[in-house]
Amino acid sequence: MEEFIMPKVAVISADGRIAGHVIKELVARGYDVTGFGRRDENTTGAQTYIKKDLFDLTKADLAEFEIVVSAFGTWRPETFHLYVDVIKHLTSLLGKTDKRLVIVGGAGSLYVDPEHKTQLVDTPDFPAEFYALAKAQTDALTELRKHDDVAWTFISPAVDLQVDGKRTGEYILAGEELTLNDRGESIISYADYALAMADEIQNGDHIQERISVVRK
Repeated sequence: MEEFIMPKVAVISADGRIAGHVIKELVARGYDVTGFGRRDENTTGAQTYIKKDLFDLTKADLAEFEIVVSAFGTWRPETFHLYVDVIKHLTSLLGKTDKRLVIVGGAGSLYVDPEHKTQLVDTPDFPAEFYALAKAQTDALTELRKHDDVAWTFISPAVDLQVDGKRTGEYILAGEELTLNDRGESIISYADYALAMADEIQNGDHIQERISVVRK
């Protein structure tokens, strides 16, 4: 009987908090994970770490990986344009290959109507201080949808993404629309979001789809 070999996973922007949770989930499942980041030391939990800027990555750097996770994020307005630039760069490296690209997304692009005409970011009560960030993440999804030669999955968290929230081990898997749990909440912890991402990486059920997750 042929031995099953776990896919190799590259996690880009591996130094971030969400990336750390995702790496922890994947390593616990037996995945061979390589983190790419900008720090000198490996603080990610990945078995292998390579110091390299995202925009310096080449096709050769990603050649050995079956799955590429982008956990890119920035909070500085002068760098919000990078959300789209990251998508353009990674799709240029992974286009017309069988490699999967899994993106840590935002909640602002979720639709609030069944007709999918209005996104959360464009609703009247959306907080003004988060608009530019949410719009940049929304534009990134729009860019990603243009690439039908990439096996991508974009995972939007709930509106309230909690850094220090506990890992419940449960979540509701939803789609393009803003989804609330039975308590009327749109909330999820970093840890449960990472669990959902690890499940999608393992199962691969939503290729060229945007999905979303909320705490059960």
